[in-house]
Amino acid sequence: MPIKTHTTGPQTLHHITPYLPHRGLPSSERETFVKMDAYQPTGSFKIRGIGRLCQRLKADGAEAFVSSSGGNAGYAAAYAGQALNVPVTVVVPTTTPSFMRDRITALGAKVIVEGDVWDAADLLARAIVARGEAAYVPPFDHPILWEGHSTLIDEILEAGPVPDAIIVAVGGGGLMCGVAEGLARHSLDEVAIIAVETQGAACLAKAMEAGRPITLDRIETIASSLGARRVAETAFNWSQRRLITPVVVSDTEAVRACKRFADDHLALVEPACGAALSLAYDNHPALRSYGYVAVIACGGVVVSLEKLASWSTQFGI
Repeated sequence: MPIKTHTTGPQTLHHITPYLPHRGLPSSERETFVKMDAYQPTGSFKIRGIGRLCQRLKADGAEAFVSSSGGNAGYAAAYAGQALNVPVTVVVPTTTPSFMRDRITALGAKVIVEGDVWDAADLLARAIVARGEAAYVPPFDHPILWEGHSTLIDEILEAGPVPDAIIVAVGGGGLMCGVAEGLARHSLDEVAIIAVETQGAACLAKAMEAGRPITLDRIETIASSLGARRVAETAFNWSQRRLITPVVVSDTEAVRACKRFADDHLALVEPACGAALSLAYDNHPALRSYGYVAVIACGGVVVSLEKLASWSTQFGI
């Protein structure tokens, strides 16, 4: 399937991505397809929503953008800023690897390192906004982001048929909110969302268990893109009014899926994406009542061959 430019909006910053049969799976119990947003120009789904938000902000008169991010959102903001000719500052925590910072600066953005976790970086980004120096581009918690991410569902339905369940990785919950919004727009409330997190970053699963949003004390996972200590309020609200099944997997399972996906689909993805992919590879019990499943290969740019080899050694894969 050729990659086509999406046709919605006055300017397009994301692509329509392939929707392919998932290769290399051990089970023929169901049909499984993968939505290849790892093929976006920024390497992840983030450009769908962030590109749309940056366009709106510029149309409203913004002369500069600031984003807080461990990698993917900041890279998407830098890409959008370059495309729209708007200067961008990205505040990252110390956990963001140097090669990722270099990728962001290569797009012309300024990178500031602040704190050991995303929350600390976000506080500085919001302070820059409060001083009137830039418009805020959040990584996951904004209605326009979810509107942009919801185009994934439009594309899946255009390719057809309608899946019984959609597997998404959850960090702050922006992707899940977009998927839920897209399904609701098409009156597909019966389609299940399977929300996957890694151990050490399971803020949605813990919130659903507690019946209220909670804040994790710390993040302990190799899947740095899932490193939000608290899920977006709207993501939690979706979990209370539609079918969302939380699943928590190990870092080892996530990294193993990344390796297998590289072999099967010739694409590098980071452990945050591997967490979602692992359910199909491992024939997870959460999938057994579904005959047709879609997996969002959300991608990720905080990965390289060297990093994948290092993670594999770390977890004995």
